[in-house]
Amino acid sequence: MYLVGMALRLICALLVITIPVEAAENATRAISLPQALQRALAANPRLTAAERDIGIAGGLRIQAGVLPNPEVSFELDNVLGSGPYKGSRSAETNLQLSQLVELGGKREARIAAGEAGIGAAVWQRRATRLEVLSETAIAFITIISAQRRIEIFDEQIASFDQLIPLLQRRVQEGASSPAETLRAQVAADLFRVERERARTQLALARRDLAILMGDSSARFGNAVGRLTNIGQPPSFQSIVQAIEANPQLLRWTAVTAQRNAELLIARLKAIPDPRISAGWRHFQDTNDNAVRLGVSIPIPVFDQNTGNIIAAQETLAKTDAERAINKLVLISIVGRAYDTITGALAEIKLLRSSIIPNARSASETIQSGYLQGRFTLLELLDVKGSVLQALLREQEALQNFHIAIATIEGLVGNPFTLTRETSR
Repeated sequence: MYLVGMALRLICALLVITIPVEAAENATRAISLPQALQRALAANPRLTAAERDIGIAGGLRIQAGVLPNPEVSFELDNVLGSGPYKGSRSAETNLQLSQLVELGGKREARIAAGEAGIGAAVWQRRATRLEVLSETAIAFITIISAQRRIEIFDEQIASFDQLIPLLQRRVQEGASSPAETLRAQVAADLFRVERERARTQLALARRDLAILMGDSSARFGNAVGRLTNIGQPPSFQSIVQAIEANPQLLRWTAVTAQRNAELLIARLKAIPDPRISAGWRHFQDTNDNAVRLGVSIPIPVFDQNTGNIIAAQETLAKTDAERAINKLVLISIVGRAYDTITGALAEIKLLRSSIIPNARSASETIQSGYLQGRFTLLELLDVKGSVLQALLREQEALQNFHIAIATIEGLVGNPFTLTRETSR
């Protein structure tokens, strides 16, 4: 008993040590885009819900093909009366089995509607899968961009950390005012404030990605990837044509078939279904038996299901308009994303070819000249701010570019090749 207690205590101690270590390792382990996409597909609850919708549609399809249940009835006539009907001497016992017979292909129409419902659910699941993949890629890109913004601020803060001791030495030598050191310190602290804001944005993006992967908090380290590679996408018309393969649009084919079947069901409901019955009757007073046969048919005088037929017709006629609306929404989203790509490419080209190199060159020249007394601190701070803004603008343009690419790929359904680009 003592040994068992010792073993249990050792196991508990090992668990206490191992679990935090494993959690810490998972929290610091870097994550790549393929890993994020794989985890999102495995754990995102929206995909689970979409899978259940397919199961629901399958259950409805099974139920649609079920025949009506037969009915059994029992009757006892001519009992507990008066005179010759006192007691059960003149009783007539009736045992009857009846079955509703559906005419006009009602069951087949219900089965067709159920089959189409399964198809619509399958296409919806594929559309949800694309949405999850696109949103996961966008969240991952946002994390990469936020990490790069923090690096940019770190670089600028490090340059100020190198500059401030030089300013202090100039103050000691009487070449500068102490106010210049304070002004440089304020500029560096403002960069630190912006860095903290970028860290907050990074934390938000990490949580968004974690939620897409089915976690409530980020259990991964830095995101691994680069946004520097860019290229020209295919033509807008080719992308619009590729949208036709989007599951959201293909789903409407199944929806149309389902609504056609529902219209047929509404029309067939006006056809009366006979109920056939067969039974056995026993006459107590003569101890004789007889067979009972019967047929009952409802007369469609008052209810011919006219209202439901009209509603089904309008619902079917509405399908084309709903698909057209869906397609226009997708084209609108693609159009905005494509315009974003075009604008981002022009912005990146200008920043890389002119603005960033000139700003860095000017920064180096003015910093060197400031130490020689040829420029003021205000000019130095201004040019450093220009370098920072140029780098941030480039990073923002890269983020917009790749988010727009991920958006279009999510609607098209497949990644496409960018001219002069190998990978993202």
